[in-house]
This record gives sequence, C-alpha cells and structure tokens, in this order.
Amino acid sequence: WLKQFCSFPRRWSSTLHLGNSGGRGAKRLSAGPMAEWSPSSWQSKPAQQMAEWEDKALASTVLAKLGRLPPIVQPAEADRLKKLLAEAGRGERFIIQGGDCAERFVDCEAERLESQLKLILQMGMIVEHVVGKPTVRICRIAGQYGKPRSKPTEVVEGHGEIMSFKGDNINGFE
Repeated sequence: WLKQFCSFPRRWSSTLHLGNSGGRGAKRLSAGPMAEWSPSSWQSKPAQQMAEWEDKALASTVLAKLGRLPPIVQPAEADRLKKLLAEAGRGERFIIQGGDCAERFVDCEAERLESQLKLILQMGMIVEHVVGKPTVRICRIAGQYGKPRSKPTEVVEGHGEIMSFKGDNINGFE
C-alpha cells in the first residue's frame, strides 16, 4: 500500500481547499506573498499562547543571554532543508517526520535520543527502498520542552479546571 500511496501523482498549488473537495460551499485560502523576514520580525506579531513569567526582570535577562548565543541551527542547514523540502514539494522526495509533541527534561538522555534517531533513519530507509525515492528525515527531538496552549486553563475530568500544562520549561519538571 505504501508504494501505491507514494506513486499517486500529486499537483501542488498555493491554494488550500477546505470542505467538500473544493466543490460548492468550500472555502478557499490562497497563500499571499511572504512578508520580509528578519531575526526580530516576530516581535511585530501578536503575542498569543505566551508563557507568563512572574519574574519579568529575570525573563528579560535570560532572553538577552539567549540572544547573544550562537544559533543552534546554522544558516546553511536551513538553506539545505528548504532545498530538500522544495524537492519533496515537486514529488522528488518523500518526507519522514517524527518526534514528541512535548518532551520532558527527564527523558533527555543520550540512549533514548539515539533510539529515536535510529527509528527515523530506519523508517526513511524502508520508504526509500519501497518507493524508490530519497527521503527528507525531520526529527523534532531534544528541544520541544514547551507546548503552546490556546487557553491558560483546561477542564480535566475529576479535577475540574486546572492550569494548562505548557511543558517542563514553563511549568517546571517537579
């Protein structure tokens, strides 16, 4: 079934159809021109689902320190990923993506991370063998310690309304 699925011809466009296959009553969303990006361009966007830090001065100090550190991902790596994703968009590659929705600090161990990487690599090799196309393997691991939420609270059966868990880096891990 995988080979059948992956060989299905696809045509990509900048229009997304929502609803009954683009027929009567469907909504259409078109991608407009991309806004100019800069390292600070995110600051002009509305802040939604943000963590509320009690100690604002400490939060500012931490953000300033992080701003002075070198990037985790180098520009050449981001450029290569964009190239590979464009190839996948043209049907020349198959995307394999995996990782945790929100990680816990306690799970950040070399053995566990190595197992996750091996699993993604194995999945990529299997897909390449079956489909006959190269893959782009994207791992979302070792850094997903925050989880955005649409509301500050949630209702949990048996506990009532509680604060939403936003990950170890916001709520702590104890």
